[in-house]
Amino acid sequence: MRAHLINSTEIRCQEKSRGGLSYEVILAEPAPNVAVPKKPVTPGKNVSAEEIENKLKAAEERRISLEQKKMADLSYKLAKIEEATRKKDEITNEFINQTKENLETKMEQHVEKREAIISDLKEKLKIHSQEIEKTREQLEHQKYVEKIAIEEKLKSAQTLRDENIKKMLERLKEHNTIKIAEIKNQIDQLESQKIEEKARIIENKLYTAEQNREKEIQKKIEKVHKLERRAEMVRQNKAALCEENKGTAIASSG
Repeated sequence: MRAHLINSTEIRCQEKSRGGLSYEVILAEPAPNVAVPKKPVTPGKNVSAEEIENKLKAAEERRISLEQKKMADLSYKLAKIEEATRKKDEITNEFINQTKENLETKMEQHVEKREAIISDLKEKLKIHSQEIEKTREQLEHQKYVEKIAIEEKLKSAQTLRDENIKKMLERLKEHNTIKIAEIKNQIDQLESQKIEEKARIIENKLYTAEQNREKEIQKKIEKVHKLERRAEMVRQNKAALCEENKGTAIASSG
C-alpha cells in the first residue's frame, strides 16, 4: 500500500509480518508524470509533517513492542522446550541407568547361581570319584582276600592229601610193590580230579566276581562322564549368556 504527499514526501507502508507494519519514508521529488491522487479535504483538519512523523513513531513503537512481545513469547516457548528436553533426557538417562543396574544385578545373580550349580556338580563329581575309588579298593581287597583263602585251601587240601596218602601207605606196607603203585596212582588221580574240580569252581567264582566288578566300575564311569558333559554344557551356557549380556549392555549404553 502506498500513499503520496504533495510536499515532496513519499510514504510507503507494507505489512511485513503478522501483527506488525513496516514503513519507509522517502524524501525526494515526486516522479514526473505521476498522477497524484487528490485527498478529500477535511474541513478544519490539516495533517502536518510532524503529525505524520508522530504517527510513524507510534507505529514503529507498536511494531517494536509487538516484536519484543513475540521474542518474549518465543523465548518462553524455547525455555519450555529446553526444560522439556532436559526432563526427557533426565528420564531417559534415569531409565537407562536403572535398566543397566537391573540388568547387572540379574546378571550377577545368574552368574552366582551358575557358579553354585557348577560348584555343586564338581562336588558331586568328586564324591562319585571317591566312591569309585573306594569301590575299586574294596574289590581289590576282596580279590586279594579270596586269593589268600584259595591258596590256604589248596595248601590244606595238599597237606590232607599227603597225610591220607601217608596213612594209606602205612596200612599197605604189607602189600607188594605193584599193588601199592596201583593204589597210589588211583589215589593221585582221584585227588587230582577233586583238586582240579575245586580249582575250577573257585576260578569260575573269581571270574564272575571280576565281571561284576568291571560292570559296576563301568556304570560309575558312565555316570562321571554324564556329569562332566553336563558341567561342560553349563559352562558353555554361562559363557554365551555373559557375551549376550555384554552385547545388550553395550547396545543400551550406545
